[in-house]
Amino acid sequence: MPSDVQKPYDTITDFATGRKIPDIGTEPHRQKVEKYLYEQLGYPLSSMGVDVELTLEVAGEPYHTQLDIVLTVQDRPFMVIKCAAGSLDSREKEVITAARIMAEQLVPYAVASDGKTAVVYDAVNRKKIGEGLNQIPSYETAKKFLKTYVPAPILEDRREREKIIFKSYDSMNLNVQRNVQQKPRDDE
Repeated sequence: MPSDVQKPYDTITDFATGRKIPDIGTEPHRQKVEKYLYEQLGYPLSSMGVDVELTLEVAGEPYHTQLDIVLTVQDRPFMVIKCAAGSLDSREKEVITAARIMAEQLVPYAVASDGKTAVVYDAVNRKKIGEGLNQIPSYETAKKFLKTYVPAPILEDRREREKIIFKSYDSMNLNVQRNVQQKPRDDE
């Protein structure tokens, strides 16, 4: 197939943002997670950053990517969520390092989810702390937690190593919106 032929794709309306987005890859999983966060855990839609742009300098080169979902509570990043199919444990290093490098200070929680279940991590200590959607902290729990949470900065040499780890995992995400070079179907 010639490289200039574009394969059409369907679009859906993102639950959190209301934007039309390509219905590719793990998008159905993210839609389930967004609905669960809103309907079951009480997160306002305004707290959900979707496809959050992240630019890093890794080994002297810029690296551009997006994080699936970043929850912000009281104007502070609280949780990074990686939506995936298959083994959620295989996303551990990617989502934890994302939470550790996305801001100057450590984001406290990281989650990998397929919309049916989840693995929840303490990103500061890099430890698994729960399994199941019901283990994701609710919006009310997040507000209480942030009243006493003092974010720690990450040491620069450690941050550099973690950026390399993150990039090595993130660059394997092939079927994601940021890589779409196609166009929507004509009937859209």
